Amino acid sequence: MTRKSLTTKQRALEILSRLHDLYPDATCSLNYSTPVQLLVATILSAQCTDERVNKVTPALFKRFPDAKGLANADILELEELVRSTGFYHNKAKNIKAACQMIVNDFNSIVPNQMEQLLKLPGVARKTANVVLAHAYGINAGVTVDTHVKRLSQRLGLTKNTEPVGIEKDLMHLLPQPDWENWSIRLIYHGRAVCKSRFPGCDFCSLADLCEMNLSTPESQIPRK
Repeated sequence: MTRKSLTTKQRALEILSRLHDLYPDATCSLNYSTPVQLLVATILSAQCTDERVNKVTPALFKRFPDAKGLANADILELEELVRSTGFYHNKAKNIKAACQMIVNDFNSIVPNQMEQLLKLPGVARKTANVVLAHAYGINAGVTVDTHVKRLSQRLGLTKNTEPVGIEKDLMHLLPQPDWENWSIRLIYHGRAVCKSRFPGCDFCSLADLCEMNLSTPESQIPRK
């Protein structure tokens, strides 16, 4: 079958297979020891790089290692600790409020159900999916960050522009056990190859399956 004759689902599954071969050891880039630390790190990662978050969290978690400590933290001290991640007023407020709810409503344990996680201040589906997948091994959805959004659209796997719509499209195309594998590996590919301003099509291992290249003769598509 030629690339143009493949269904969208067939292309998605082939892309998933290639991503596995390209990034076999891909995992969450955030450093954490407990579910609450992963939750906090993911909240901090909004509009911030994982690299920057990983520079901030050692001091943060040394000072406030658990939900109770974060719930009782002085808000000004908390803001100062997370300042360099950007939007630190809202992030500090949400972290403190989320941890207060975890302590008061969930016996100091980060919940392992989507509906409960979404009740926490500052937590939307992206953060909830990350926590469920990496803290509890539960694939409840597809994590859609800026890389997953950009690449899924470029690859022609969704026409949606909102994360929830993109997530629903991807959930229909991919097997549930691989939902988080898809996100993590696509994030790696977005950082290394298919960047925002420079897609890197000339050396992309997915180029022959990408909708951006469907008008290009197959003989001219690079294969790695």
